[in-house]
Amino acid sequence: MILGAGESGVGAAILGIKEGYSVFVSDAGRIQDKYRSELEAKGIEFEEGKHSTERILEADEVMKSPGIPEKSSLVKQIRAKGIPVISEIELAYRHKGKSCILGITGSNGKTTTTSLAYHICKHSGLDCAMVGNIGISIAKQVAEDPKEWYIAEISSFQLDDINAFRPDIAILTNITEDHLDRYEYKFENYIRSKFSIVKNQTKTDFFIFCADDPVIQKHLKDFPFQSNPLPYTMQKESNQGGFIRNGQMSVQAGNETLRMSIYDFALKGIHNQYNTMAAGLAALTIGIRKDKIREAVQSFESLEHRMEYVSMVRGVEFINDSKATNVNSTWFALESMQKPVILILGGIDKGNDYSLLRPLVKEKVKAIVCMGTDNRKIHEAFQNDVPLIVNTSSAREAVKSSFHLAAKGDVVLLSPSCASFDLFKNYEDRGNQFKEAVRDL
Repeated sequence: MILGAGESGVGAAILGIKEGYSVFVSDAGRIQDKYRSELEAKGIEFEEGKHSTERILEADEVMKSPGIPEKSSLVKQIRAKGIPVISEIELAYRHKGKSCILGITGSNGKTTTTSLAYHICKHSGLDCAMVGNIGISIAKQVAEDPKEWYIAEISSFQLDDINAFRPDIAILTNITEDHLDRYEYKFENYIRSKFSIVKNQTKTDFFIFCADDPVIQKHLKDFPFQSNPLPYTMQKESNQGGFIRNGQMSVQAGNETLRMSIYDFALKGIHNQYNTMAAGLAALTIGIRKDKIREAVQSFESLEHRMEYVSMVRGVEFINDSKATNVNSTWFALESMQKPVILILGGIDKGNDYSLLRPLVKEKVKAIVCMGTDNRKIHEAFQNDVPLIVNTSSAREAVKSSFHLAAKGDVVLLSPSCASFDLFKNYEDRGNQFKEAVRDL
């Protein structure tokens, strides 16, 4: 029984049918056309716009899509009946054969780290695919085009329902307060979810983590792991792992050491130096040649909607960081800004604590343009820090207001700190509307 017919659900259904399961897909909403046609092409039975509760409660096993919360009444009924619930990555792991998994999780930086790690692996000629939260679902990849390595971006929601899932290499970039609405507003529940990426690892596996992240450091002892630790840091030199000092990156795994100047990195900003250390360590652990890692780190192109340069209009620079859906992402974006900022914030607040941003806002932000249906919390947080906070209700309006407030030499930064579902389909739609509005100036 599969709940949800998005990328994860349909991928799991395709793998399920291939592996001989009897599959039924149920989605309470409308199924997107591309997913409906995939289900129909494979002859997979499905329903949309409702859940047939009686039938669902007869399942041997339920695959729950990551977007469905535990507090849903149907999930509570499934749990009460004792029916096993798994995530799509668990199903994929069950049928991956001898393939290996590099699993990347964290509150921030996981998409960039995943994309860079994949770029390095692909550049070196490794038989690999980028899957999970980015690209196609790992289950669909396993079913339709199996690879030697899966480079997987993994969310906390996907980790919540694993039993045996075990990545050969796990990366944990950082842990900051995010998605607390899904974790009973308890940070410790979210932390436990992130650390579960290593809970099944063995002595032959590797755990790459940021040793400078205070939450990871504080909780390392709370979640014992069997795998080989490879910490990366900017604070102290270590003989295994990664560090950066005086503009020089050094990553070491086993007997291999790669050294490289940070000025040769395609990705700029301190946060991307951390991401590059993590991806470089993973590549070295996989066994990729140092010259190939070096070439790939130099040639990598940054991602759409993640600190993406859009345009310069009459001396005003526009940057699209729509993927910043939490406060910490916006902190990283502001931290890398060298020019005065007009900051576009707002959307659906996931329990945000904006106090983290206040020092950087005071230092770098000239005005805040709110783009959401409810902006009270933003006004309350920053009313004493910036001279001007204005409300807008669309990307076009936000861009026009920002341009009006900006002077030559300023930067307009869309880095919302919030989910996008109040005004947009998703963060991509938000970023695309922002870019379109900038082009129309």
